[in-house]
Amino acid sequence: MTQLGLPDDIQACLFDLDGVVTKTAVVHAAAWKETFDAFLRAQEGPGTRPFDAVADYDEYVDGRPRADGVRAFLDSRGIHLPEGTPGDPPDAPTVHGLGNRKNELLLERIRTGGVEAYEGTLRYLEAVRAEGLRTAIVSSSANCRDVLRAVGAEHFFDVRIDGVVAAERRLPGKPHPDTFLAAAHDLGVEPSRAAVFEDALAGMDAGRAGGFGYVVGLDRVGQGDALYAHGASVVVKDLTELGGKR
Repeated sequence: MTQLGLPDDIQACLFDLDGVVTKTAVVHAAAWKETFDAFLRAQEGPGTRPFDAVADYDEYVDGRPRADGVRAFLDSRGIHLPEGTPGDPPDAPTVHGLGNRKNELLLERIRTGGVEAYEGTLRYLEAVRAEGLRTAIVSSSANCRDVLRAVGAEHFFDVRIDGVVAAERRLPGKPHPDTFLAAAHDLGVEPSRAAVFEDALAGMDAGRAGGFGYVVGLDRVGQGDALYAHGASVVVKDLTELGGKR
């Protein structure tokens, strides 16, 4: 499949959403920063320095389920909160409360600023579909379907494994490979015959752990070396570098 830049035995393509299909990774990072900075200002001690929207985002929250991201970042600062429940209000001092506050801010930013897709990814998806490969969207976001609809891209995918589906099936999120493995299973394809497309380090880890046939890293923020270190087979800045031009 030289026209797609993939090995010949690949039968399916599994795409992350934020940072791969849509330009929402920066919106997520901003919402996390606003959430964590407000929380940290109310704390005392050495863990109160502001959230870094690049380094902390990439290391602790990018690509992970919301609650996992909260736990990972707070653990890095030596802060521990009660778990709470998924229905906690956004002002609750719990893991789920902080996560819900972040989601509230994210949705507000999306409503006011809208959502954009990467045109290179949309062209690549068209080429993938034209070649008869099966496709899935694999995202930790519970807002995945709404975001896809907002950019008119829902029709590109045969299978959707997102935060809602993962919760229903009790699938651990990235860096665990379970959501990608579920997508491959639903498509009827062996992991070794599927390609993963990710921009997050946690997504790279999931692709490597799942034994997928090819892992494409999207370097949107200058972390190409880190993507390779976490398991990328190839790193590109845009999927047009692989192929798919029509």
